[in-house]
Amino acid sequence: MKGKVLIVDDHIDIISFVKPALEAEGFEVEFVLSGKEALVKAKDGWSVIILDVQLPDLTGFDICQQIRQSVLCPIIFLTARGLEDEKVKGFLLGGDDYIVKPFSLKELILRIKVHLRKTPKGLAEEEHKKMIFGNLVIDLLAKKVIKDGNEIECTKKEFQIIELLCTHRKQVFSKEQIFEKIWGYMSESDVNTVTEHIRRIRAKLSSPSVNHSYIKTVWG
Repeated sequence: MKGKVLIVDDHIDIISFVKPALEAEGFEVEFVLSGKEALVKAKDGWSVIILDVQLPDLTGFDICQQIRQSVLCPIIFLTARGLEDEKVKGFLLGGDDYIVKPFSLKELILRIKVHLRKTPKGLAEEEHKKMIFGNLVIDLLAKKVIKDGNEIECTKKEFQIIELLCTHRKQVFSKEQIFEKIWGYMSESDVNTVTEHIRRIRAKLSSPSVNHSYIKTVWG
């Protein structure tokens, strides 16, 4: 098997002619017919996602924007229109390529293979060590926090807290749990140091261009 491909398109005729061609090339292929299904399936570890721009519920641009925070594989847009402003929008939202319908299967397969060559296995595994949240990138290998392309200076403990939280998204930790995991029971520090570290992290990650907090407090 050369890789896993997800096709997101509401036109069965497109799927019926793309899917067998990719399977003949050795790819494992699955498809979904709507944007909501795509949001669910997109995080299942694909090598490439082929994404139709016009879907009945969500646009391909909306889907790309939502999944790009956690999906790092190449995304190839399919569209019936080849407008320049649409292409620019797709690339700015995290798309990697743009194919206008009608297209040749040979061209699509070649483009998929080119993108897979750009991301060899070792690099792909390394890229998964980067957590992307909109304008924020957490590089777990390099131990760096990058916001809007600029590195943010963090202490060792601050980065350890960030790493803990971003690798356990949507999981709630008490101050005591964070203290135990980062400082350990034998530390002479007080559990309230967690609150101060979180306050400093929030300040460093805050941005006037982003109307939300990366770290949320669950009271009680």
